[in-house]
Amino acid sequence: MNYLKKHKFDFTIIFAFAIFVAYSLYFQFNPGIEIFEHNFWDFLKEMLIALPIMFVIIGLFDVWVSKEKVQKHIGESSGIKGILLVMLLAFVQVGPLYAAFPVAYILKKKGTSSVNIFIYLSAFTMAKAPLLTFEIGFLGLKFSILRLLLSIPVFVLLGIIMGKYFDKHKCTIKDV
Repeated sequence: MNYLKKHKFDFTIIFAFAIFVAYSLYFQFNPGIEIFEHNFWDFLKEMLIALPIMFVIIGLFDVWVSKEKVQKHIGESSGIKGILLVMLLAFVQVGPLYAAFPVAYILKKKGTSSVNIFIYLSAFTMAKAPLLTFEIGFLGLKFSILRLLLSIPVFVLLGIIMGKYFDKHKCTIKDV
Protein backbone atom coordinates (compact mmCIF):
# COMPACT_ATOMS: atom_id res chain seq x y z
CA MET A 1 0.00 0.00 0.00
CA ASN A 2 2.90 2.37 0.77
CA TYR A 3 4.33 1.61 -2.66
CA LEU A 4 1.06 2.66 -4.31
CA LYS A 5 0.94 5.89 -2.31
CA LYS A 6 4.55 6.70 -3.09
CA HIS A 7 4.10 6.16 -6.84
CA LYS A 8 0.52 7.37 -7.32
CA PHE A 9 1.64 10.03 -9.81
CA ASP A 10 3.48 7.40 -11.89
CA PHE A 11 0.43 5.14 -11.95
CA THR A 12 -1.75 8.11 -12.92
CA ILE A 13 0.47 8.80 -15.94
CA ILE A 14 0.45 5.12 -16.96
CA PHE A 15 -3.33 4.99 -16.60
CA ALA A 16 -3.76 8.20 -18.64
CA PHE A 17 -1.52 6.76 -21.37
CA ALA A 18 -3.55 3.52 -21.43
CA ILE A 19 -6.80 5.52 -21.74
CA PHE A 20 -5.28 7.62 -24.54
CA VAL A 21 -4.14 4.51 -26.43
CA ALA A 22 -7.52 2.80 -26.01
CA TYR A 23 -9.29 5.95 -27.22
CA SER A 24 -6.91 6.23 -30.18
CA LEU A 25 -7.36 2.61 -31.21
CA TYR A 26 -11.15 2.70 -30.81
CA PHE A 27 -11.69 6.00 -32.67
CA GLN A 28 -8.82 5.48 -35.16
CA PHE A 29 -6.98 8.60 -33.95
CA ASN A 30 -3.83 8.33 -36.09
CA PRO A 31 -1.38 10.34 -33.93
CA GLY A 32 -2.26 8.14 -30.93
CA ILE A 33 -1.92 4.96 -32.97
CA GLU A 34 1.48 6.12 -34.30
CA ILE A 35 2.68 6.90 -30.77
CA PHE A 36 1.57 3.49 -29.54
CA GLU A 37 2.63 1.30 -32.46
CA HIS A 38 5.89 2.93 -33.45
CA ASN A 39 7.28 4.89 -30.54
CA PHE A 40 6.05 2.87 -27.56
CA TRP A 41 6.51 -0.65 -28.98
CA ASP A 42 9.87 0.12 -30.59
CA PHE A 43 11.15 1.63 -27.35
CA LEU A 44 9.78 -1.27 -25.28
CA LYS A 45 11.43 -3.87 -27.55
CA GLU A 46 14.72 -2.00 -27.42
CA MET A 47 14.55 -1.85 -23.62
CA LEU A 48 13.68 -5.53 -23.25
CA ILE A 49 16.58 -6.56 -25.48
CA ALA A 50 19.27 -4.07 -24.44
CA LEU A 51 18.71 -3.63 -20.71
CA PRO A 52 19.22 -7.23 -19.57
CA ILE A 53 22.47 -7.48 -21.53
CA MET A 54 23.62 -4.13 -20.23
CA PHE A 55 22.86 -5.04 -16.61
CA VAL A 56 24.78 -8.31 -16.94
CA ILE A 57 27.81 -6.42 -18.25
CA ILE A 58 27.52 -3.83 -15.49
CA GLY A 59 27.19 -6.60 -12.90
CA LEU A 60 30.33 -8.27 -14.23
CA PHE A 61 32.16 -4.95 -14.11
CA ASP A 62 31.02 -4.47 -10.52
CA VAL A 63 32.36 -7.89 -9.51
CA TRP A 64 35.54 -8.03 -11.60
CA VAL A 65 36.89 -4.48 -11.24
CA SER A 66 37.98 -3.46 -7.77
CA LYS A 67 37.01 -0.19 -6.15
CA GLU A 68 40.69 0.60 -5.58
CA LYS A 69 41.49 0.24 -9.27
CA VAL A 70 38.63 2.56 -10.26
CA GLN A 71 39.63 5.13 -7.64
CA LYS A 72 43.24 4.99 -8.79
CA HIS A 73 42.48 5.55 -12.47
CA ILE A 74 39.35 7.74 -12.52
CA GLY A 75 38.92 8.79 -8.90
CA GLU A 76 39.32 12.19 -7.24
CA SER A 77 43.08 12.44 -7.83
CA SER A 78 43.16 11.02 -11.36
CA GLY A 79 43.51 14.41 -13.10
CA ILE A 80 43.74 14.59 -16.87
CA LYS A 81 44.42 10.84 -17.13
CA GLY A 82 41.04 10.17 -15.51
CA ILE A 83 39.29 12.59 -17.84
CA LEU A 84 40.84 10.90 -20.88
CA LEU A 85 39.90 7.44 -19.59
CA VAL A 86 36.23 8.30 -19.00
CA MET A 87 36.09 9.95 -22.41
CA LEU A 88 37.56 6.79 -23.95
CA LEU A 89 35.00 4.68 -22.08
CA ALA A 90 32.20 6.87 -23.40
CA PHE A 91 33.66 6.82 -26.91
CA VAL A 92 33.66 3.02 -27.23
CA GLN A 93 30.24 2.44 -25.66
CA VAL A 94 27.15 1.96 -27.75
CA GLY A 95 23.49 2.43 -27.07
CA PRO A 96 21.08 5.14 -26.09
CA LEU A 97 21.67 7.61 -23.26
CA TYR A 98 19.66 5.63 -20.73
CA ALA A 99 22.34 2.93 -21.00
CA ALA A 100 24.92 5.38 -19.63
CA PHE A 101 23.14 6.06 -16.35
CA PRO A 102 23.60 2.62 -14.77
CA VAL A 103 27.26 2.73 -15.81
CA ALA A 104 27.61 6.18 -14.25
CA TYR A 105 25.97 4.90 -11.08
CA ILE A 106 28.32 1.94 -10.73
CA LEU A 107 31.33 4.15 -11.50
CA LYS A 108 30.25 6.60 -8.79
CA LYS A 109 29.67 3.74 -6.36
CA LYS A 110 33.22 2.52 -7.02
CA GLY A 111 34.75 5.93 -6.30
CA THR A 112 34.86 7.81 -9.59
CA SER A 113 34.99 11.56 -9.08
CA SER A 114 31.83 13.56 -9.74
CA VAL A 115 33.75 15.59 -12.31
CA ASN A 116 34.60 12.43 -14.26
CA ILE A 117 30.99 11.19 -14.01
CA PHE A 118 29.67 14.38 -15.62
CA ILE A 119 32.39 14.30 -18.27
CA TYR A 120 31.55 10.66 -18.99
CA LEU A 121 27.84 11.44 -19.42
CA SER A 122 28.58 14.44 -21.64
CA ALA A 123 31.07 12.51 -23.76
CA PHE A 124 28.60 9.63 -24.05
CA THR A 125 25.97 11.94 -25.53
CA MET A 126 28.20 13.53 -28.15
CA ALA A 127 31.35 11.52 -28.82
CA LYS A 128 30.38 7.85 -29.27
CA ALA A 129 32.12 6.03 -32.10
CA PRO A 130 28.88 4.79 -33.73
CA LEU A 131 27.42 8.30 -33.62
CA LEU A 132 30.57 9.76 -35.15
CA THR A 133 30.55 7.30 -38.04
CA PHE A 134 27.03 8.40 -38.99
CA GLU A 135 27.93 12.03 -38.54
CA ILE A 136 30.99 11.72 -40.75
CA GLY A 137 28.91 9.93 -43.39
CA PHE A 138 26.24 12.63 -43.45
CA LEU A 139 28.12 15.82 -42.60
CA GLY A 140 31.72 15.08 -43.54
CA LEU A 141 34.97 14.49 -41.71
CA LYS A 142 35.93 18.18 -41.42
CA PHE A 143 32.65 19.09 -39.74
CA SER A 144 32.85 16.16 -37.32
CA ILE A 145 36.43 16.91 -36.29
CA LEU A 146 35.63 20.59 -35.86
CA ARG A 147 32.53 19.80 -33.79
CA LEU A 148 34.54 17.44 -31.58
CA LEU A 149 37.37 19.91 -31.13
CA LEU A 150 34.91 22.61 -30.09
CA SER A 151 32.70 20.32 -27.99
CA ILE A 152 35.31 18.53 -25.92
CA PRO A 153 36.57 21.61 -24.04
CA VAL A 154 32.99 22.71 -23.42
CA PHE A 155 31.82 19.45 -21.88
CA VAL A 156 35.04 19.06 -19.90
CA LEU A 157 34.61 22.57 -18.48
CA LEU A 158 30.92 21.94 -17.73
CA GLY A 159 31.79 18.59 -16.16
CA ILE A 160 34.32 20.29 -13.89
CA ILE A 161 31.83 23.00 -12.89
CA MET A 162 28.99 20.55 -12.28
CA GLY A 163 31.21 18.06 -10.45
CA LYS A 164 32.58 20.76 -8.13
CA TYR A 165 29.05 22.05 -7.45
CA PHE A 166 27.79 18.50 -6.88
CA ASP A 167 30.57 17.82 -4.36
CA LYS A 168 30.34 21.24 -2.67
CA HIS A 169 26.65 20.81 -1.92
CA LYS A 170 27.11 17.18 -0.81
CA CYS A 171 24.63 15.92 -3.41
CA THR A 172 24.17 12.19 -3.82
CA ILE A 173 23.04 10.13 -6.78
CA LYS A 174 19.59 9.87 -5.21
CA ASP A 175 19.29 13.68 -5.10
CA VAL A 176 19.58 13.81 -8.88
